[in-house]
Amino acid sequence: MIRICIVCEGQTEVEFILRCVTPHLMDYQISAYPSLLRAPSGQHRGGRVTVERLVNFMTHEYHHADRITSLVDFYGFQDAADRTRQQLEQAIFDGVVGGKPNADPRYVMPYVQMHEFEALLFSDIEQFQFVLDGWNEKVRASLAAVKRNFETPEHINNSRETAPSKRILEIFERRSYNKTEHGPIIAQEIGLPTIRAHCRQFDAWVAALEAWGQPKKLPREP
Repeated sequence: MIRICIVCEGQTEVEFILRCVTPHLMDYQISAYPSLLRAPSGQHRGGRVTVERLVNFMTHEYHHADRITSLVDFYGFQDAADRTRQQLEQAIFDGVVGGKPNADPRYVMPYVQMHEFEALLFSDIEQFQFVLDGWNEKVRASLAAVKRNFETPEHINNSRETAPSKRILEIFERRSYNKTEHGPIIAQEIGLPTIRAHCRQFDAWVAALEAWGQPKKLPREP
């Protein structure tokens, strides 16, 4: 069984890994577990994502598992500047591999989600019905309109006003939707296959995680 550490920037991503990704990877002989990004002191948990902070934390966690990756939002990077997702991932990779003696580059794979975790929830807007106090036909229509305007959920843009999470909060009038409470539930109800079908970059990441393992062999039929 291969152990994979998935560094997450917040509790929502931690719950998503536990509910959706960890059970799936068990079929590939992989024990994947989330680790919440934090300072060495144990304080400043989650958020405030920078390349340096991720590099430091992933370097610290490297030898606690067989492989290490991340699930952090592009939108949340405080030092993204004009860098692309791929450039950020490369900077994190270079920092971990270059800063850790004997680090094996085959087993380090930073992943930055475009544009944030909430984009994945647009894979099936019907599952927002689990926001019990806010779901109605107006909300459904508004969510559907957002989804129609973009090629995939991962194309929903990332300004302060139009990032996926901002759109969801606005549609629910900033009252009934709670990211930490509802996000993982909605994702679990959507299911990993549907999310992967709609989100190509996320799908490629999960496929790369699968490739680190080995699918279980089905028993032979008598």
